[in-house]
Amino acid sequence: MARIETTVFDSADYLNSAEAIAAYLDAYLEDATPEELRAALSNVARSHGVSDLANRSGITRAGIYKALGEEGNPSFETIRSILAAMGLRLSVALADGALEAA
Repeated sequence: MARIETTVFDSADYLNSAEAIAAYLDAYLEDATPEELRAALSNVARSHGVSDLANRSGITRAGIYKALGEEGNPSFETIRSILAAMGLRLSVALADGALEAA
């Protein structure tokens, strides 16, 4: 029987456009835990190149690795800065079944 060779899947290898990154993060924002969202941001950072991202965001490479690492807990400002450096921003939309304001 022939052996099948496999490789480790890394989503960062497929995040090669702003549209792909936006769709990827939007899917995580739907119902991900904070830890899952941090991991998704880490994948996006790696897809962009952490050094380049550090230069454009004003956050050091070490700061990005620390914030997005397994024990990281990035602040909202860190997330905003990283997204802005990639040409992305967070936005708010009505959820299905949203309550109307009183």
